[in-house]
Amino acid sequence: MSISYKERIARRLTLVTALIVLLVFAIIYLVVDYTVIQSIDRELKLETDKHLGQIFLVEGEIRFAHKDEWQEMEHSQIQLNPIFIEIVDMQGNSMDRSPNLGENHLSFSPDRGEKHEIWTLKTGSREVRQMQIPLNHSGKREGYMLVAKSFEDARELLTNLRNILLLLYPGILISLFLSMRFLAGKSIQPIQKIIQKTNLISQSNLNERVPVAEPNDEIAQLTRSINELLSRLEQALTREKQFTSDASHELRTPLAVMRGTLEVLIRKPRTSEEYVEKVKMALGSIDRMSEMIDQLLSLARVGKGKMSKDEVELISFAKNFAQESEKESGRGIVFETNLSKPIFRLVNEKSLQMILNNLLQNAIKYSGSSTKILMQVGSHEGAPFILVRDEGKGMASESLAKIFDPFYREIDETGASVQGTGLGLAIVEKLALESDIQVEVESEKGKGSSFRLIF
Repeated sequence: MSISYKERIARRLTLVTALIVLLVFAIIYLVVDYTVIQSIDRELKLETDKHLGQIFLVEGEIRFAHKDEWQEMEHSQIQLNPIFIEIVDMQGNSMDRSPNLGENHLSFSPDRGEKHEIWTLKTGSREVRQMQIPLNHSGKREGYMLVAKSFEDARELLTNLRNILLLLYPGILISLFLSMRFLAGKSIQPIQKIIQKTNLISQSNLNERVPVAEPNDEIAQLTRSINELLSRLEQALTREKQFTSDASHELRTPLAVMRGTLEVLIRKPRTSEEYVEKVKMALGSIDRMSEMIDQLLSLARVGKGKMSKDEVELISFAKNFAQESEKESGRGIVFETNLSKPIFRLVNEKSLQMILNNLLQNAIKYSGSSTKILMQVGSHEGAPFILVRDEGKGMASESLAKIFDPFYREIDETGASVQGTGLGLAIVEKLALESDIQVEVESEKGKGSSFRLIF
C-alpha cells in the first residue's frame, strides 16, 4: 500500500525522536540507579568503619570495645534501613550475627574480603548490599566481619521509576507521531498548492505559471524550477508548431509547381520540346522535395541515439575534406593552417563531416563562382578551431540571430528568398551542440561570412 509523503515524514521524525527519548530515559534510569547505589554504599562504608573499631576476634573469641553499642535497638529490631552484621571465621563459619538477620546468613566470599567490594544479594526474602571486612589481631587474620544494608527501598524506587518511564514512553510516542503528522501536513501545504496549480496547466495554457511563495526557501526554488521548465516547454511547443507550419508550407510549394506543370501538359497536345521542358520542371520540384525530406530526416535523427566519438586529427581531416569538396564542386577551396603539430580531438567523424559539408555548401551557394572559399585550422587561447570563410553576399546583422532557425532564408536585394531548404544551419547547430562544438558567426553585407567551429 502506498504511504503518503506526510506519513513518511511523520514516521521518520517520530522514529528518530523515539530513539532520542529512549536514550534519555535510559540515561535517567542509569543515573538514578548509580546515585542510589552510591548513596547506600557510602552509608554502608560509614557503618563498617564504625563497627570495625568496636569488634575484634582474639584467638577465635569475639570481643567488643563497647558492648552496650552492640546491643542497641538498631541491631535487635527491624528498622526502616536496618544494618545486618555477621562475624565469621577464616572458613566462613558463622560465629555471631545481629538478631535482625533471624535464621538467615550473609554471603561469605574470601576473595571479596581482600578487595573491599560491595555487591547485591538475597538474604532470605530481603535484598541487601554487602561488604566483607577482614578482622586482624596482632598482625594475624582471625576472621571476617560481613556488613549489609537493606536495598529494598532503593529497589522499590528504581522499579517505580522504570515502570513510570515504560508507561510514559508509548504515550510520548503517540503524542509525537500525531504532532509530527500535523506539522508535516502543514509543511507540505505549499507543495500541495503547487501540485494543484500544475495539474491545471495543459498544452492550451502553457503560458500560466505557478506563484512563487515567500520566503526564498527550497519550496520557492522548486517553484522557480517548475516555472523555468514550463517556459522551456512553451518555447519548444512554439518551435514545434512553427516548424510544422514551415515544413508544410515548404513541401506544398514544389507540389503546387509540379501539379501546375502537369495540368498544363494535359490541357492540349504539346511538342516534344515542351513536354521535355515541363517534365524537367516536375523533376526539379521532385528533387527539391527529396532534398528537403532528406534534410528533415537528418534533423530528426540528430540526438536520437548515443553518438560514438573517435579521436580525429583535425588538420588532416579538414585538409582532405577541402580537397575532396573542391573536386566535387569545381570551386576553388583554399586550405590553410599555422599549426605545426597535429591536433587530436574526440568527435563523431560523420557529424563533423556533415557540419563542414553544410557550411561549404552554403559558402558555395552564397558566393560568386570566381571567388575562393577558405578553410582554415588554427588555435586561439588554447582552443583549436576550423574556420570556413567565403567572399559572398554576407548577411545583415539582424539576420545573424535567426540563421539557425529551421526554414529561415534571408531575403535578397530583389525581395526574393534564396533558393534552398533553410535546414542546413539548423542541422549544423544541433550537431555542434551534440558534439560539444561552439559555433561563432561573423558576417558583413556584401563582404562575406565566416563560421568558426571551436572545439
